Amino acid sequence: MVRVSILVTCVICLMLVVFTDHAQGLGVNWGAMASHPLDPSNVVKMLKDNGIKRVKLFDAEPATMKALSGSGISVIVGIPNEKLASISSAYKHAQEWVKENITKYDHNGGVDISYVAVGNEPFLTSYNGSFLKATFPALQNIQKALDEAGTRQKIKAIVPFNADVYESASDKPSDGQFRKDIKSEMLKILGLLKSNKSPFFVNIYPFLSLQQSSHFPKEFAFFDGTSKPVEDNNYQYTNVFDANHDTLIWSLKKVGYQDFDIVIGEAGWPTDGDKNANKILAKKFYDGLLKKLAKADGTPLRKGYLEVYLFGLTDEDKKSIAPGDFERHWGILGYEGKPKFPMDLTGKGNNNMLKAVQGVQYMDKQWCVLNGDVRNETLLKTELSYACSQTDCTSLGSGRSCDLDLPGKVSYAFNSFFQSRDQDVRTCNFDGKGTITKNDPSKGTCVFNIQIYSAGVRHQVTYALSIFAGLVFMTFLH
Repeated sequence: MVRVSILVTCVICLMLVVFTDHAQGLGVNWGAMASHPLDPSNVVKMLKDNGIKRVKLFDAEPATMKALSGSGISVIVGIPNEKLASISSAYKHAQEWVKENITKYDHNGGVDISYVAVGNEPFLTSYNGSFLKATFPALQNIQKALDEAGTRQKIKAIVPFNADVYESASDKPSDGQFRKDIKSEMLKILGLLKSNKSPFFVNIYPFLSLQQSSHFPKEFAFFDGTSKPVEDNNYQYTNVFDANHDTLIWSLKKVGYQDFDIVIGEAGWPTDGDKNANKILAKKFYDGLLKKLAKADGTPLRKGYLEVYLFGLTDEDKKSIAPGDFERHWGILGYEGKPKFPMDLTGKGNNNMLKAVQGVQYMDKQWCVLNGDVRNETLLKTELSYACSQTDCTSLGSGRSCDLDLPGKVSYAFNSFFQSRDQDVRTCNFDGKGTITKNDPSKGTCVFNIQIYSAGVRHQVTYALSIFAGLVFMTFLH
């Protein structure tokens, strides 16, 4: 009996190692701005297959919430910025939102909701104060509605901020302070978060530091060390992630909130759409970040555990490219749910590929390309401009995955347009300049995609086929 008990204990220990041997505090952002979204139930299965136990959403889409029910995955539910004005204007709107999107799923066997994210980077400088006055009252109303619904001890309201809410004139963390234009609103938010024992969520993007400044030292964006570390009050900074995090700590300290828990709501690296956005650099960034999380050594000012949500889960072809073409390529998985590069979530540096989303259905293996008879450069440029104005061409260009000649660019744009319209043959005409081929035109790193059936479309087709089959059966009976 003793031997059996020891054996059982060993098996349990082994199972714990297998299922919990991941970098501490690891979660992932799951966006929904794709023209052909994956089936949420298949995505949830993929998350579980890879041992990912935390997700952050940007809304409360019913199919996604239903798929997460009973999964055991901890979920952050988001409220889009566009809803802040309504929720801040009347408490009943907050009550209605909480009832429909939180209490509906907050039950045994439901969704394990940890936080409600009120807005997303609402104080971003590029928003020019659009959400400045609505954020605090919206946060206040949502927290009150959550408390009223009896979730106070379990679900808390937070605000995910971009790191641009604070700044440092010298680039040293100790000179960090909140921006003057938002300071009064920030103090109100900090007071409310503190009273509810809620953490401060901040999004930190070393890629953007590199992308926005030609003078930024490239090695400082990663975790491999630098020949020129930043020295600050006997602390040494070898990467911008740590420096940014500790600039926030100093900013909080200067307004009397130095002991706030901090959660990194977003951190990632895109794989296309910019000269510094590729799979090699993305892998380098994630390898360093995951090793850092596994060691749990924190930052110079705050040692220990860090909670980080990777950004993001899949590529999203409907995202705005106002900040840059890279915005549509943040996914650790492609649009079809396949991993782009090896990623070891244990932080041990193993060259493992994540498990892909299963059950994905592709459309026919056919592509729309430029008719080889068309050689007029002016016409080609006109067609390229038109097609790219209607579809996603963010992979085209020097230093990107599709550095093609003019005819190649036109073919890529034609195919992107064709696939985005679900391979409708009418969308491969282009006044006779387009033609459908069964030969894959992909070249090197440039992949000409084949569209997938989105979850909604597939369900509609299945439902329609079921009805058709039923009608046929009824006809047969008669």
